[in-house]
Amino acid sequence: MQGGDGDVSFDKNSFGAAAAIASSEQMLTSAIHSMELTQGVHIQIANLGIGDGGHTFSMVDTVVEVLRRKLAVINGGTEPEFEVYFSDLRLSNRFFSSFRPLEDRVNDWGKKYYTYGTSLPFYMRLFPKGELHVVVTTSALQWLSLIPRKVMEKGSKTWNKGRAWIQGAEREVVEAYAEQSHKDLVEFLKCRKEEIVVGGMLFMLMAGRPSGLESQVSDDSRLKLIFTTLMDQAWQDLVDEGSIEEDRRDAFNIPLYLRNTEEVTAAIESCGGFKIEKMELLKIADPMNARQQEFIKDPDSYGRAMANLVQAAQIKRKVEAYLGPDLTNTFYERYAVRAANNKEFLTKNSFYSMIAVSAIRVWY
Repeated sequence: MQGGDGDVSFDKNSFGAAAAIASSEQMLTSAIHSMELTQGVHIQIANLGIGDGGHTFSMVDTVVEVLRRKLAVINGGTEPEFEVYFSDLRLSNRFFSSFRPLEDRVNDWGKKYYTYGTSLPFYMRLFPKGELHVVVTTSALQWLSLIPRKVMEKGSKTWNKGRAWIQGAEREVVEAYAEQSHKDLVEFLKCRKEEIVVGGMLFMLMAGRPSGLESQVSDDSRLKLIFTTLMDQAWQDLVDEGSIEEDRRDAFNIPLYLRNTEEVTAAIESCGGFKIEKMELLKIADPMNARQQEFIKDPDSYGRAMANLVQAAQIKRKVEAYLGPDLTNTFYERYAVRAANNKEFLTKNSFYSMIAVSAIRVWY
């Protein structure tokens, strides 16, 4: 995701993630209360897949405060000390900029917890065995560790020609993504199984899709527009202008897969060692719905908002690494123009689907 404070930063475009975190807070709180903790004065927490800015810390603040109250009773009033570790899918400038708000928070409220960062990706072991009491991850696990190798085989049934994502792609392409998604989630869970103490808690919040929906997104999701229609049109503009060849366009793929609850359950059961306390599909109203009239009056502002939104996700860094900075700027200019001329989601409300899961670490 894009770091920094500019118009395309994650912090200024993460209103969907913020809404999902707010919607799942009660579930997170209940999960913490369900933990069977004995006396503890040294609690270790990990936030894996951090977002830039305040959203990174709001969920951690909730975890720390609920645990503080819970342990104050267990410990007979003794205040525990908290250590919080942060990691991301990949090392980037966004990872380092995520720590900037900490100074202000410490000045405002006093030091609530000690913070550390690890630059290693969360699809691998990060901590010693039985080290962590709580692990939270938000809006990160939908991103794959890599593009499935099958999808990069030109001319094969899994070659995703003419598309940047898998919405509307051939069945073989979607299956390759689903296979990689399962592998990634199982690996993530196996690592956390080793690191979380028995009785500890794992809380996952990830973009998902409703059960029974074969496509990645429903018709009322703006993601269909963001990652499919506008993305493919902008790539085609570069091809038509002679800036890139078709093969170069076809070789770019977005490593994003939206699981349903059955796929998440299958990965947890395959891993073992976790008991699902609760799993819920959340339907989050798109905050951009409230700006429809504004965007209808000023389509160019809508185009810029959509281009900023897609850049704030993992996408800008991937496009820039693929095309270079100059052509990337051209790409997003074309994207903004295409968005400004698309009225599909200016006359109806849009929603995001998120899967929230709380699981307790158990012996088996």
